[in-house]
Amino acid sequence: MEFCPTCGAMLQYELPHMDHPARFACPSCPYVCNMESKVKLKRKQPLGKKEIQPIFTQDSMFEGPQTEVTCPSCKFGKAVYHELQTRSADEPMTIFYMCANKNCKHRWNE
Repeated sequence: MEFCPTCGAMLQYELPHMDHPARFACPSCPYVCNMESKVKLKRKQPLGKKEIQPIFTQDSMFEGPQTEVTCPSCKFGKAVYHELQTRSADEPMTIFYMCANKNCKHRWNE
């Protein structure tokens, strides 16, 4: 899509006619952009993957508040938790748990 630099309207394609080549013309103002007969190829820039950075690290999880919840893996009675809004604002927050047992460290969410 091309837009008119004068008024911002979307340019319309006009087929070549006897007196003019193919061109883009603005329907709102007299702007006309003649098309070149050569085809221009644009080179696409490959996208690179960024390194994923964790929101909560193992160390920062143990610094959070604790609650009395049973771990589904080792049945330990305490877990550290963090709340995060992962869905729309009218939905409840997601609670991320990590078992407070240093040997287990199982993670789950609710």
